[in-house]
Amino acid sequence: MIALVAAQEKVLNAVHQATPRVLPIQEAYGLVLAENIVSREEVPHFANSAVDGFAVRAQDVAHVPATLRVVDEIAAGGIPNVAVGSGETSRIMTGAPMPSGADAVVMVEDSAEGATPNEVVLRASVQMGQAVRPRGDDVHIGDVVFRVGDVLHPAAVGVLASINVSQVSAVPRLRVAVLSTGDELVDDGSPLALGQIRESNRTMLMGLVTQVGCEAVDYGIVRDNEQALEETLRAAASECDAIVTSGGVSMGAYDVVKALLGRIAQMTWMQIAIKPAKPFAFGLLDAPRESAPNRQVPIFGLPGNPVSSLVSFELLARPALRKMMGHSAMHRAQLLAVADTPFLRKTDGKIHFLRVVAKSHEDGRIHVSPVGQQGSHQLAASALANALAILPDGDGVVQGAEVRVVALSDLAQGA
Repeated sequence: MIALVAAQEKVLNAVHQATPRVLPIQEAYGLVLAENIVSREEVPHFANSAVDGFAVRAQDVAHVPATLRVVDEIAAGGIPNVAVGSGETSRIMTGAPMPSGADAVVMVEDSAEGATPNEVVLRASVQMGQAVRPRGDDVHIGDVVFRVGDVLHPAAVGVLASINVSQVSAVPRLRVAVLSTGDELVDDGSPLALGQIRESNRTMLMGLVTQVGCEAVDYGIVRDNEQALEETLRAAASECDAIVTSGGVSMGAYDVVKALLGRIAQMTWMQIAIKPAKPFAFGLLDAPRESAPNRQVPIFGLPGNPVSSLVSFELLARPALRKMMGHSAMHRAQLLAVADTPFLRKTDGKIHFLRVVAKSHEDGRIHVSPVGQQGSHQLAASALANALAILPDGDGVVQGAEVRVVALSDLAQGA
Protein backbone atom coordinates (compact mmCIF):
# COMPACT_ATOMS: atom_id res chain seq x y z
CA MET A 1 0.00 0.00 0.00
CA ILE A 2 1.02 3.62 -0.57
CA ALA A 3 0.77 6.29 2.14
CA LEU A 4 -1.92 8.92 1.68
CA VAL A 5 0.58 11.79 1.68
CA ALA A 6 2.64 10.08 -1.03
CA ALA A 7 -0.49 9.52 -3.14
CA GLN A 8 -1.53 13.15 -2.75
CA GLU A 9 1.94 14.38 -3.71
CA LYS A 10 2.00 12.15 -6.79
CA VAL A 11 -1.30 13.55 -8.00
CA LEU A 12 -0.51 17.18 -7.20
CA ASN A 13 2.92 16.99 -8.87
CA ALA A 14 1.33 15.76 -12.08
CA VAL A 15 -1.22 18.55 -12.54
CA HIS A 16 -0.59 22.16 -13.51
CA GLN A 17 -2.40 25.44 -13.26
CA ALA A 18 -4.61 26.22 -16.23
CA THR A 19 -3.63 29.09 -18.53
CA PRO A 20 -5.16 32.41 -17.36
CA ARG A 21 -7.78 34.11 -19.50
CA VAL A 22 -9.28 37.58 -19.62
CA LEU A 23 -12.85 37.33 -18.35
CA PRO A 24 -15.70 39.74 -17.54
CA ILE A 25 -15.88 40.24 -13.79
CA GLN A 26 -19.41 38.77 -13.80
CA GLU A 27 -17.84 35.43 -14.79
CA ALA A 28 -14.99 35.63 -12.28
CA TYR A 29 -16.74 34.79 -9.01
CA GLY A 30 -14.57 32.33 -7.07
CA LEU A 31 -11.70 32.44 -9.56
CA VAL A 32 -8.05 33.18 -8.78
CA LEU A 33 -6.49 36.38 -10.08
CA ALA A 34 -3.56 36.15 -12.47
CA GLU A 35 -2.71 39.86 -12.32
CA ASN A 36 -2.40 42.65 -9.79
CA ILE A 37 -5.30 45.09 -9.81
CA VAL A 38 -4.22 48.74 -9.47
CA SER A 39 -6.97 51.29 -8.99
CA ARG A 40 -7.24 54.17 -11.44
CA GLU A 41 -10.03 55.74 -9.42
CA GLU A 42 -10.65 56.89 -5.86
CA VAL A 43 -13.46 55.44 -3.76
CA PRO A 44 -15.38 57.45 -2.88
CA HIS A 45 -14.49 60.02 -5.49
CA PHE A 46 -16.09 62.83 -3.46
CA ALA A 47 -16.43 63.57 0.24
CA ASN A 48 -19.86 62.45 1.42
CA SER A 49 -21.97 62.06 4.52
CA ALA A 50 -21.84 58.81 6.50
CA VAL A 51 -25.27 59.47 8.09
CA ASP A 52 -28.58 61.21 7.56
CA GLY A 53 -28.30 64.56 9.30
CA PHE A 54 -27.09 68.13 8.93
CA ALA A 55 -23.84 69.29 7.32
CA VAL A 56 -22.31 71.97 9.54
CA ARG A 57 -19.19 73.87 10.41
CA ALA A 58 -18.01 72.16 13.59
CA GLN A 59 -17.32 75.51 15.24
CA ASP A 60 -21.01 76.45 14.90
CA VAL A 61 -22.07 73.57 17.18
CA ALA A 62 -19.26 73.89 19.71
CA HIS A 63 -21.90 75.02 22.19
CA VAL A 64 -25.27 73.29 22.09
CA PRO A 65 -28.12 73.48 21.68
CA ALA A 66 -27.37 75.58 18.59
CA THR A 67 -30.00 77.00 16.26
CA LEU A 68 -28.88 77.08 12.61
CA ARG A 69 -30.54 78.21 9.40
CA VAL A 70 -31.21 75.44 6.86
CA VAL A 71 -30.02 76.66 3.45
CA ASP A 72 -30.21 73.50 1.32
CA GLU A 73 -31.27 69.85 1.22
CA ILE A 74 -28.94 67.32 -0.45
CA ALA A 75 -30.11 63.83 -1.39
CA ALA A 76 -27.88 60.89 -2.29
CA GLY A 77 -27.06 61.40 -5.95
CA GLY A 78 -27.83 65.10 -5.65
CA ILE A 79 -25.53 68.09 -5.91
CA PRO A 80 -25.05 70.79 -3.24
CA ASN A 81 -26.48 74.09 -4.44
CA VAL A 82 -25.42 76.40 -1.63
CA ALA A 83 -22.23 76.73 0.41
CA VAL A 84 -22.63 76.50 4.18
CA GLY A 85 -21.66 79.71 5.94
CA SER A 86 -21.53 80.85 9.53
CA GLY A 87 -24.69 79.89 11.41
CA GLU A 88 -25.95 77.79 8.48
CA THR A 89 -26.49 74.12 7.73
CA SER A 90 -27.65 71.87 4.89
CA ARG A 91 -29.93 68.90 5.48
CA ILE A 92 -27.99 65.92 4.03
CA MET A 93 -28.67 62.23 3.36
CA THR A 94 -26.28 59.30 3.68
CA GLY A 95 -23.93 59.19 0.69
CA ALA A 96 -24.74 62.70 -0.48
CA PRO A 97 -21.84 65.03 -1.38
CA MET A 98 -20.65 67.39 1.35
CA PRO A 99 -21.40 71.06 0.58
CA SER A 100 -18.65 73.62 0.43
CA GLY A 101 -17.96 75.21 3.83
CA ALA A 102 -19.19 72.26 5.91
CA ASP A 103 -16.65 70.06 7.69
CA ALA A 104 -18.81 67.68 9.78
CA VAL A 105 -22.28 66.17 10.04
CA VAL A 106 -24.65 66.08 13.01
CA MET A 107 -26.92 63.04 12.99
CA VAL A 108 -30.63 63.68 12.47
CA GLU A 109 -31.27 61.92 15.80
CA ASP A 110 -29.50 64.86 17.50
CA SER A 111 -31.78 67.50 15.96
CA ALA A 112 -35.13 69.13 16.67
CA GLU A 113 -37.39 71.47 14.73
CA GLY A 114 -36.63 75.13 15.04
CA ALA A 115 -38.99 78.05 15.55
CA THR A 116 -39.45 78.42 11.78
CA PRO A 117 -39.41 75.85 8.90
CA ASN A 118 -35.98 77.17 7.87
CA GLU A 119 -34.38 76.57 11.27
CA VAL A 120 -33.12 73.47 13.08
CA VAL A 121 -31.91 73.00 16.65
CA LEU A 122 -28.83 70.80 16.90
CA ARG A 123 -28.20 69.23 20.31
CA ALA A 124 -24.80 67.55 19.79
CA SER A 125 -21.33 68.96 19.23
CA VAL A 126 -19.11 67.31 16.61
CA GLN A 127 -15.44 67.36 15.71
CA MET A 128 -14.17 68.39 12.30
CA GLY A 129 -14.52 65.41 9.93
CA GLN A 130 -17.06 63.61 12.10
CA ALA A 131 -19.52 61.47 10.08
CA VAL A 132 -17.77 62.51 6.85
CA ARG A 133 -16.28 60.00 4.41
CA PRO A 134 -13.31 61.77 2.77
CA ARG A 135 -12.50 61.43 -0.90
CA GLY A 136 -10.43 58.25 -1.35
CA ASP A 137 -11.34 57.02 2.13
CA ASP A 138 -11.60 53.42 0.86
CA VAL A 139 -9.35 53.31 -2.22
CA HIS A 140 -6.75 55.74 -3.56
CA ILE A 141 -5.51 56.00 -7.12
CA GLY A 142 -2.49 53.71 -7.43
CA ASP A 143 -3.57 51.37 -4.64
CA VAL A 144 -2.98 47.67 -5.34
CA VAL A 145 -6.41 46.46 -4.27
CA PHE A 146 -5.89 42.79 -5.19
CA ARG A 147 -2.84 40.71 -6.05
CA VAL A 148 -1.98 37.65 -8.10
CA GLY A 149 -3.35 34.61 -6.29
CA ASP A 150 -6.23 36.40 -4.54
CA VAL A 151 -9.62 34.69 -4.84
CA LEU A 152 -12.39 36.83 -6.29
CA HIS A 153 -15.13 36.36 -3.73
CA PRO A 154 -18.36 38.33 -4.34
CA ALA A 155 -17.20 41.29 -2.22
CA ALA A 156 -13.96 41.46 -4.22
CA VAL A 157 -15.90 41.51 -7.49
CA GLY A 158 -17.98 44.33 -6.00
CA VAL A 159 -14.78 46.28 -5.35
CA LEU A 160 -13.70 45.76 -8.96
CA ALA A 161 -16.98 47.22 -10.14
CA SER A 162 -16.56 50.17 -7.77
CA ILE A 163 -13.22 51.12 -9.37
CA ASN A 164 -14.48 50.63 -12.93
CA VAL A 165 -12.66 47.36 -13.65
CA SER A 166 -14.88 45.40 -16.04
CA GLN A 167 -12.60 42.46 -16.87
CA VAL A 168 -9.67 40.65 -15.28
CA SER A 169 -7.04 38.05 -16.06
CA ALA A 170 -7.90 35.00 -13.97
CA VAL A 171 -7.40 31.25 -13.94
CA PRO A 172 -10.54 29.99 -15.69
CA ARG A 173 -13.18 27.69 -14.30
CA LEU A 174 -12.32 24.10 -15.24
CA ARG A 175 -14.70 21.96 -17.26
CA VAL A 176 -14.72 18.56 -15.56
CA ALA A 177 -16.25 15.48 -17.17
CA VAL A 178 -18.09 13.23 -14.71
CA LEU A 179 -19.17 9.69 -15.55
CA SER A 180 -20.09 6.43 -13.86
CA THR A 181 -19.32 2.99 -15.25
CA GLY A 182 -21.03 -0.35 -14.87
CA ASP A 183 -23.72 -2.56 -16.39
CA GLU A 184 -25.52 -2.65 -13.04
CA LEU A 185 -26.35 1.07 -12.93
CA VAL A 186 -29.84 2.45 -13.63
CA ASP A 187 -30.82 6.12 -13.74
CA ASP A 188 -33.99 6.19 -15.85
CA GLY A 189 -36.45 5.54 -13.04
CA SER A 190 -37.36 2.09 -14.30
CA PRO A 191 -37.96 -0.82 -11.88
CA LEU A 192 -34.78 -2.52 -10.71
CA ALA A 193 -34.02 -6.01 -11.93
CA LEU A 194 -32.04 -8.41 -9.80
CA GLY A 195 -28.41 -7.22 -9.67
CA GLN A 196 -29.18 -3.62 -10.66
CA ILE A 197 -28.70 -0.52 -8.49
CA ARG A 198 -29.70 3.12 -8.81
CA GLU A 199 -26.90 5.36 -10.04
CA SER A 200 -25.87 7.80 -7.28
CA ASN A 201 -22.12 8.39 -7.52
CA ARG A 202 -22.23 10.47 -10.69
CA THR A 203 -25.03 12.61 -9.25
CA MET A 204 -23.04 13.15 -6.05
CA LEU A 205 -19.80 13.86 -7.89
CA MET A 206 -21.46 16.43 -10.14
CA GLY A 207 -22.30 18.35 -6.99
CA LEU A 208 -18.83 17.93 -5.49
CA VAL A 209 -17.18 19.14 -8.71
CA THR A 210 -19.48 22.16 -8.78
CA GLN A 211 -18.71 22.84 -5.12
CA VAL A 212 -15.01 23.10 -5.97
CA GLY A 213 -15.87 25.90 -8.39
CA CYS A 214 -15.62 23.88 -11.61
CA GLU A 215 -18.20 23.38 -14.33
CA ALA A 216 -19.38 19.77 -14.07
CA VAL A 217 -20.16 18.17 -17.45
CA ASP A 218 -22.38 15.08 -17.27
CA TYR A 219 -21.18 12.19 -19.45
CA GLY A 220 -23.74 9.80 -18.03
CA ILE A 221 -23.43 6.08 -17.39
CA VAL A 222 -21.02 4.11 -19.56
CA ARG A 223 -21.60 0.38 -19.79
CA ASP A 224 -18.85 -2.23 -19.37
CA ASN A 225 -17.86 -2.03 -23.00
CA GLU A 226 -14.33 -0.98 -23.91
CA GLN A 227 -15.27 0.63 -27.23
CA ALA A 228 -18.08 2.71 -25.72
CA LEU A 229 -15.89 3.72 -22.80
CA GLU A 230 -12.98 4.69 -25.01
CA GLU A 231 -15.22 6.82 -27.22
CA THR A 232 -16.64 8.58 -24.15
CA LEU A 233 -13.25 9.20 -22.56
CA ARG A 234 -11.71 10.54 -25.76
CA ALA A 235 -14.69 12.86 -26.27
CA ALA A 236 -14.33 14.07 -22.68
CA ALA A 237 -10.58 14.65 -23.17
CA SER A 238 -11.37 16.73 -26.24
CA GLU A 239 -13.98 18.89 -24.51
CA CYS A 240 -12.91 19.07 -20.85
CA ASP A 241 -9.95 19.93 -18.63
CA ALA A 242 -10.22 16.90 -16.33
CA ILE A 243 -12.17 13.64 -16.05
CA VAL A 244 -13.67 12.04 -12.94
CA THR A 245 -14.83 8.44 -13.24
CA SER A 246 -16.53 6.24 -10.68
CA GLY A 247 -16.18 2.47 -10.56
CA GLY A 248 -13.92 -0.12 -12.11
CA VAL A 249 -10.60 0.70 -10.40
CA SER A 250 -10.35 -2.17 -7.93
CA MET A 251 -8.82 -5.61 -8.42
CA GLY A 252 -11.94 -7.23 -9.89
CA ALA A 253 -11.78 -9.39 -13.00
CA TYR A 254 -14.49 -7.36 -14.76
CA ASP A 255 -13.00 -3.89 -14.24
CA VAL A 256 -13.22 -2.63 -17.82
CA VAL A 257 -12.12 0.86 -16.78
CA LYS A 258 -8.83 -0.45 -15.52
CA ALA A 259 -8.19 -2.53 -18.62
CA LEU A 260 -8.97 0.31 -21.03
CA LEU A 261 -7.15 3.10 -19.19
CA GLY A 262 -4.11 0.90 -18.83
CA ARG A 263 -4.03 0.77 -22.63
CA ILE A 264 -4.87 4.36 -23.67
CA ALA A 265 -3.56 6.53 -20.81
CA GLN A 266 -0.54 6.91 -18.56
CA MET A 267 -2.05 5.47 -15.39
CA THR A 268 -1.00 4.73 -11.84
CA TRP A 269 -3.09 2.24 -9.89
CA MET A 270 -2.90 2.77 -6.17
CA GLN A 271 -3.90 0.90 -3.06
CA ILE A 272 -3.80 3.73 -0.53
CA ALA A 273 -3.39 3.06 3.18
CA ILE A 274 -6.73 4.60 4.13
CA LYS A 275 -10.21 3.38 4.96
CA PRO A 276 -12.52 3.89 3.16
CA ALA A 277 -11.29 4.63 -0.40
CA LYS A 278 -8.31 2.30 -0.59
CA PRO A 279 -8.37 1.79 -4.41
CA PHE A 280 -7.67 4.86 -6.53
CA ALA A 281 -6.43 5.47 -10.05
CA PHE A 282 -4.80 8.53 -11.51
CA GLY A 283 -3.37 9.25 -14.89
CA LEU A 284 -3.07 11.48 -17.92
CA LEU A 285 -4.90 10.99 -21.20
CA ASP A 286 -3.65 12.70 -24.35
CA ALA A 287 -6.29 15.01 -25.78
CA PRO A 288 -6.96 14.84 -29.53
CA ARG A 289 -4.44 16.95 -31.42
CA GLU A 290 -7.17 19.12 -32.92
CA SER A 291 -8.29 20.29 -29.44
CA ALA A 292 -4.80 21.47 -28.43
CA PRO A 293 -1.32 20.16 -29.21
CA ASN A 294 0.42 18.20 -26.45
CA ARG A 295 -2.48 18.66 -24.04
CA GLN A 296 -2.90 15.99 -21.38
CA VAL A 297 -6.09 15.63 -19.38
CA PRO A 298 -5.93 14.34 -15.78
CA ILE A 299 -8.16 11.35 -15.00
CA PHE A 300 -9.27 10.64 -11.46
CA GLY A 301 -10.50 7.04 -11.15
CA LEU A 302 -12.61 6.79 -8.01
CA PRO A 303 -13.91 3.55 -6.48
CA GLY A 304 -17.49 2.48 -7.00
CA ASN A 305 -18.62 2.28 -3.38
CA PRO A 306 -20.36 5.63 -2.77
CA VAL A 307 -18.65 6.63 0.48
CA SER A 308 -15.26 5.56 -0.91
CA SER A 309 -15.96 7.67 -3.97
CA LEU A 310 -16.78 10.69 -1.81
CA VAL A 311 -13.74 10.32 0.44
CA SER A 312 -11.27 9.73 -2.39
CA PHE A 313 -12.65 12.77 -4.23
CA GLU A 314 -12.18 14.93 -1.13
CA LEU A 315 -8.67 13.72 -0.36
CA LEU A 316 -7.22 13.36 -3.87
CA ALA A 317 -9.28 14.83 -6.71
CA ARG A 318 -10.46 18.03 -5.03
CA PRO A 319 -6.97 19.29 -4.09
CA ALA A 320 -5.75 18.64 -7.64
CA LEU A 321 -8.65 20.51 -9.21
CA ARG A 322 -8.02 23.45 -6.88
CA LYS A 323 -4.35 23.50 -7.88
CA MET A 324 -5.36 23.52 -11.55
CA MET A 325 -7.55 26.55 -10.84
CA GLY A 326 -4.68 28.41 -9.19
CA HIS A 327 -5.58 28.08 -5.51
CA SER A 328 -2.69 28.07 -3.05
CA ALA A 329 -4.81 26.43 -0.34
CA MET A 330 -5.55 23.08 -1.95
CA HIS A 331 -6.67 20.96 0.98
CA ARG A 332 -9.68 21.28 3.23
CA ALA A 333 -9.14 22.98 6.58
CA GLN A 334 -8.34 20.73 9.54
CA LEU A 335 -9.10 21.52 13.17
CA LEU A 336 -9.09 19.90 16.56
CA ALA A 337 -12.41 18.74 17.99
CA VAL A 338 -13.67 16.89 21.03
CA ALA A 339 -14.92 13.31 20.56
CA ASP A 340 -18.35 13.07 22.18
CA THR A 341 -18.24 9.27 21.93
CA PRO A 342 -15.38 6.77 21.75
CA PHE A 343 -13.96 6.45 18.23
CA LEU A 344 -12.53 2.96 18.47
CA ARG A 345 -10.75 1.06 15.70
CA LYS A 346 -8.32 -1.81 15.12
CA THR A 347 -4.72 -1.60 14.01
CA ASP A 348 -4.52 -2.38 10.28
CA GLY A 349 -1.81 -0.11 8.87
CA LYS A 350 -4.34 2.44 7.53
CA ILE A 351 -5.62 5.89 8.43
CA HIS A 352 -9.36 5.70 9.06
CA PHE A 353 -11.66 8.56 8.06
CA LEU A 354 -14.78 8.45 10.20
CA ARG A 355 -17.81 10.37 8.95
CA VAL A 356 -18.96 12.67 11.74
CA VAL A 357 -21.28 15.54 12.55
CA ALA A 358 -19.36 18.49 13.98
CA LYS A 359 -21.02 21.25 16.01
CA SER A 360 -19.71 24.23 17.94
CA HIS A 361 -20.71 24.11 21.60
CA GLU A 362 -21.07 26.63 24.39
CA ASP A 363 -17.63 25.68 25.68
CA GLY A 364 -16.23 27.36 22.57
CA ARG A 365 -14.97 24.09 21.09
CA ILE A 366 -16.04 21.91 18.19
CA HIS A 367 -17.58 18.59 19.26
CA VAL A 368 -18.00 15.61 16.94
CA SER A 369 -20.08 12.47 16.98
CA PRO A 370 -20.25 9.73 14.34
CA VAL A 371 -23.10 9.42 11.87
CA GLY A 372 -24.84 6.06 11.56
CA GLN A 373 -23.25 3.12 9.80
CA GLN A 374 -19.72 3.61 8.45
CA GLY A 375 -19.70 1.04 5.62
CA SER A 376 -18.20 2.25 2.35
CA HIS A 377 -21.49 1.42 0.58
CA GLN A 378 -23.71 3.23 3.09
CA LEU A 379 -24.04 6.72 1.60
CA ALA A 380 -27.41 7.44 3.27
CA ALA A 381 -25.85 6.98 6.69
CA SER A 382 -23.04 9.41 5.78
CA ALA A 383 -25.03 12.03 3.91
CA LEU A 384 -25.39 14.42 6.86
CA ALA A 385 -21.73 14.28 7.86
CA ASN A 386 -20.05 17.69 7.71
CA ALA A 387 -16.56 16.50 8.67
CA LEU A 388 -14.20 13.54 8.58
CA ALA A 389 -12.52 12.50 11.81
CA ILE A 390 -8.93 11.39 11.19
CA LEU A 391 -8.01 8.28 13.14
CA PRO A 392 -4.33 7.32 12.72
CA ASP A 393 -3.40 3.65 12.85
CA GLY A 394 -3.91 2.37 16.37
CA ASP A 395 -6.75 1.84 18.85
CA GLY A 396 -8.69 5.04 18.15
CA VAL A 397 -9.77 7.89 20.43
CA VAL A 398 -11.49 7.72 23.80
CA GLN A 399 -14.53 9.81 24.64
CA GLY A 400 -13.61 13.37 25.58
CA ALA A 401 -10.23 13.25 23.84
CA GLU A 402 -9.15 15.54 21.02
CA VAL A 403 -9.45 14.31 17.46
CA ARG A 404 -8.35 16.05 14.28
CA VAL A 405 -11.11 16.53 11.70
CA VAL A 406 -11.36 17.63 8.08
CA ALA A 407 -14.18 20.15 7.67
CA LEU A 408 -16.36 19.29 4.66
CA SER A 409 -18.64 22.32 5.07
CA ASP A 410 -19.47 25.08 7.50
CA LEU A 411 -19.72 23.58 10.96
CA ALA A 412 -23.18 23.84 12.48
CA GLN A 413 -23.94 25.79 15.64
CA GLY A 414 -24.92 23.57 18.52
CA ALA A 415 -26.45 24.01 21.92
